[in-house]
Amino acid sequence: MRTQPLSQPARPDAPRATFRSRPHDIHNIYVSLKQWRIFHAVIDCGGFAEAAKSLHLSQSTISYTVSKLQEQLGTSLLRIEGRKANLTPEGRALLDRSRHVLKEAIELENFAKNLGQGYGGEVRLVVDHNFPPHLLMRALSDFSKIGRAASHVKLSEVDTLQAEDVLRDLNVDLAISERVPLGFLGEPLVEVEHLPVAHPDHPLLRLGRDVTAADLAQHVHVGIGHAFERDRGASASKPTRRWAMSSLDTVVQAVTEKLGYAWLPEHRIRRWLDEGTLVRLPLGDKRAYRTMLYLIHGRPWASTAAAGRLAEVLRGLAAEAHGGAGSHSSAASRAM
Repeated sequence: MRTQPLSQPARPDAPRATFRSRPHDIHNIYVSLKQWRIFHAVIDCGGFAEAAKSLHLSQSTISYTVSKLQEQLGTSLLRIEGRKANLTPEGRALLDRSRHVLKEAIELENFAKNLGQGYGGEVRLVVDHNFPPHLLMRALSDFSKIGRAASHVKLSEVDTLQAEDVLRDLNVDLAISERVPLGFLGEPLVEVEHLPVAHPDHPLLRLGRDVTAADLAQHVHVGIGHAFERDRGASASKPTRRWAMSSLDTVVQAVTEKLGYAWLPEHRIRRWLDEGTLVRLPLGDKRAYRTMLYLIHGRPWASTAAAGRLAEVLRGLAAEAHGGAGSHSSAASRAM
């Protein structure tokens, strides 16, 4: 299909103006996407007759379109040998480039449709590594079905102290963290239970009684980065030896090797507890502690529809996981 010129041709005697080439100056482009699509079908289907069947067009329409395409381009794309159409070197080069152009055009159209529904652009999400992974994966899965190809999620998993630093980046849309930095708004999302655990053969489990703070002070406390910040005020008869690791897997490995004990989120170590590789420490009344993870809006003044929809998905899954108890209305939002 021939694209009509956007302007009338100038008179021969009229002064000629000089214009810079701009992407939207398309008055000299005559080849349509439909022509490229038909050309691709001839190659992919193996001939004109097969392409006609595939596209539900007449063979004469296919032949005419390819012929017109070659005429408009001023080069031969196909060499007819018997009943088979073979690519010329020029045809091969243009086939590869035109496939890319057609793919980009289809993606652009889908992107435009999704923008109309408010789900375009990229969502940057920063998540505390204590957030339940199964909830995170479900949230991303549900969001992908809503936003489709128009929305992209850039996910970073960090510890609590890093989350505070990352939030200073004005490009972060949402964060899930134990701490709400000064100047940010956060809403309670989900509580995480942390258990004191050690290897079954650890000396602390051979005491035959409840473990005291003095007992803990005699052994290595293994944790992930910020975990030790929380325990600075803990009372003990003498300073506790702390080994800071960079990941949960490393901490679990250290504890299973009997290098120390650790406080770890119950949902992340359930498998090792069930296997008996890790065992809870008997700490009397202090058997566990809970921390709240907050959903934090990184830049509420410039929040996108996609970021808002992802936040809704996270809230819904958190409420579902805790039977409604873990969900709080926006009225409970707090600023620190």
